Amino acid sequence: QVQLVESGGGSVQAGGSLRLSCAASGYSIGTYCMGWFRQAPGKEREGVATMDSSGKIRYVDSVKGRFTIAKDSPKTLYLQMNNLKPEDTAMYYCAADPSRLWACSTADFPYWGQGTQVTVSA
Repeated sequence: QVQLVESGGGSVQAGGSLRLSCAASGYSIGTYCMGWFRQAPGKEREGVATMDSSGKIRYVDSVKGRFTIAKDSPKTLYLQMNNLKPEDTAMYYCAADPSRLWACSTADFPYWGQGTQVTVSA
């Protein structure tokens, strides 16, 4: 069983930065697929960044060069978000799929955190 708890959301002006953290229990980060997702009001959930067991990382095009996903410790995954834009405003979720080591883009991600709100004003 994996439990995930996100933190670090908040409100910033465009161009600002935030660092989201995901504390995991049950498994060590880096041993399976993990990812950050977001959902804005009225929009579908979107995969922002994923990391597999080999450390391979994938980002959605809209955040490339601005966001960084990485393991901070065996139990913490973070998402560093720089040069934030109003269109980044959403609820951000950390997710895990302990049954998947790679090919995270097709993983089911059965475990989710409660989410943390990110609001970027123009």
